[in-house]
Amino acid sequence: MKKILAMLLAFVMIFALAACGQQAAPAASNDAPAASNDAPAASAGGELAGTYDITVWCADAIVDLTKKQIEDFNASNTDGITFNATVEAVGEGDAATQMITDVEAGGDIFCFAQDQFARLVQAGALAKLGVQASELVAGANDPGVVAAASIDGQLYAYPLTSDNGYFMYYDKSVIPEEDLDSLEALIADCEAAGKYFSMENETSAWYIASWFFGTGCTSEWTTDETGAFVSVKDTFNSPEGLIAVKGMKKLLDSDYYLSSSDGAGFDSGCAIVVTGTWAFETVKGILGDNLGATDLPSFEVDGQSYHMGSFNGCKLMGVKPQTDAVKQAAVHKLAQYLSGEQGQMERFNAVAWGPSNLVDQAAPEVQANPGLAALLLQNQYSVPQGQIHGSWWDIAKVIGTDVKAATDEAGLQAALDNYYAAISALFNMSEEEKNAWSVIGGICGTAWDTDFAMTEVEPGVFESEELELKAGEELKCRQGASWDVNFGADGLNGANVVVEADGTYVVRLTTDGETGTIELIAK
Repeated sequence: MKKILAMLLAFVMIFALAACGQQAAPAASNDAPAASNDAPAASAGGELAGTYDITVWCADAIVDLTKKQIEDFNASNTDGITFNATVEAVGEGDAATQMITDVEAGGDIFCFAQDQFARLVQAGALAKLGVQASELVAGANDPGVVAAASIDGQLYAYPLTSDNGYFMYYDKSVIPEEDLDSLEALIADCEAAGKYFSMENETSAWYIASWFFGTGCTSEWTTDETGAFVSVKDTFNSPEGLIAVKGMKKLLDSDYYLSSSDGAGFDSGCAIVVTGTWAFETVKGILGDNLGATDLPSFEVDGQSYHMGSFNGCKLMGVKPQTDAVKQAAVHKLAQYLSGEQGQMERFNAVAWGPSNLVDQAAPEVQANPGLAALLLQNQYSVPQGQIHGSWWDIAKVIGTDVKAATDEAGLQAALDNYYAAISALFNMSEEEKNAWSVIGGICGTAWDTDFAMTEVEPGVFESEELELKAGEELKCRQGASWDVNFGADGLNGANVVVEADGTYVVRLTTDGETGTIELIAK
């Protein structure tokens, strides 16, 4: 089936042009080759009329809304298309895992988080948009989201949101407005009030990157046409990177610093928490009228000011490649409708999802939402979260720990040197290392930063050495010291395995590469 889907990607783009509501170009055009007997030129003759059975996967919170939107499409489209749609609640993280496991059985339309994009392309689970559809969608949406849905300028998915980023919540009763743009002033305010400044600088590469982006550093990963990583342009280990860690050091050295992004921290002594829109209701419930939200501050190093950057992320909507090219064109039209200006605004009104559509972003009701307004303000300093190697998250988060431990500039430089060495090693791994399985977790005195090797004891069965595990500790098994392929309690990319009782265990993984089960064997 994967081979069939891969071949279809080469010509199905002409049918996706129908998603623009325009006719395909003549057969002589490079964008629209003549259709074969297996792929009738439906878009050229308006021959999409018919009833199609499809399955749509989306978050539970928007199942009812999505059903209504599909009914609206059925009633309003002028092509005679009717969808008999089964709408199922499948979360953005689970959708990608299920699609990769079995593309053929997956949803015809499905929503997913952008960090799953490369894996879905590699699995042949995303049908490309046509040239005209790509131009229309790219022009209507946030450029960062468009980039996150593209490889080499080719769109493989539809932008759905632009709300997965972070900014600063603060307690107005503690933090004066005039100090909001100064990291140094904010730290002083927190220390004077005996309140915490909370930001994940030791536990999350996602947040650590803000310091480097603020000084102009980059970390840009390149994939080939299959979505496999082939190179990285990373300048964290540079004079600008050294400036970044000097700024980070100011916060990490404060007695009132916490490494957390939990909005509930305002209920336990925080005056500032750096987190995202998902924490708004929690923070509002604690702070009430004292809730403040704005972009991240600037910090000073050697008399120069640098505004902290951030990652910005999104949700995307994918269309599964179809063996019926006419159905493929019709499904693309529905996906464009669901992800369009009206659809995004309806989701904002229903569940406060931040739109990627530029017209929607400028709407007064969107601007009036404190969390989204702060996120949009921070976005001018943000970097789109493109495709990132799965190992990077573990490598980069160690920077914060090393910076906190450093006692001088040489120690700060050593933190960057260690990071650069680990990044470089990713592209020097042997095939044996890339295929090797290991155990990782909050186990044996580590904090998800150490891989414990596994040995293949029989075909498809891998075991660790004996490990001393404690009740409540969590672990997973992963391949190639990367998060691109990992197994948990419920399979591929599943939940963490939780240790039930203290003891000595061997961790056993049984896998065929696509499915896997983990056992803890007591010794």
